[in-house]
Order: sequence, then C-alpha cells, then structure tokens
Amino acid sequence: MYKIFMLIVLPLLAIAWIAYAIWMHKVREEEKKTGRPKSERLQKTRSEVTDWAKKMAQFEPPTRKKTEDRKQKTEDREKKQDEQIEPEKD
Repeated sequence: MYKIFMLIVLPLLAIAWIAYAIWMHKVREEEKKTGRPKSERLQKTRSEVTDWAKKMAQFEPPTRKKTEDRKQKTEDREKKQDEQIEPEKD
C-alpha cells in the first residue's frame, strides 16, 4: 500500500514543483517588463522616511555645558542639601 502511494505521490509532487518553477519564471519575466506595482501605502511610507531623513540631516546635537557651569550648579545643590540637613538653631 505504501509503495503504491509513494509511486503516485512522488511524481505528482515533482510535477507540481516543476509547474511552480515555470509559473514563477513567467511572473519574474512579466515584472521585468512592466515593473512592480507600487501601492499608495508604500509611496506614503517612502515619503515619510525621506522627510525624516531630511529632518535628521538638519538636526544639531545640543552643545555640552561648560564645566564651570556644572561646578557652580553642583556647589549650589550641595549648599541646599547642607541647609536642609542642619537643624534650625533657636
């Protein structure tokens, strides 16, 4: 029973793969002639990506603050913390 099944199914499977390969070849040839159709969604996405790329090209990273400014802020923060920690004297 198994041998009979395999003798029928394997040739059918081979024929199906050959037919699929021929069909895909025809589709590729047709696409080469006409080109792939572009959907509105694809065009919209491409334009959004292009706009984003232009926006990123114009982007300027923030400049680093000078170390003197940072030191001053750190000192101010420490003074505030010291004032909060020390109890009020009567």
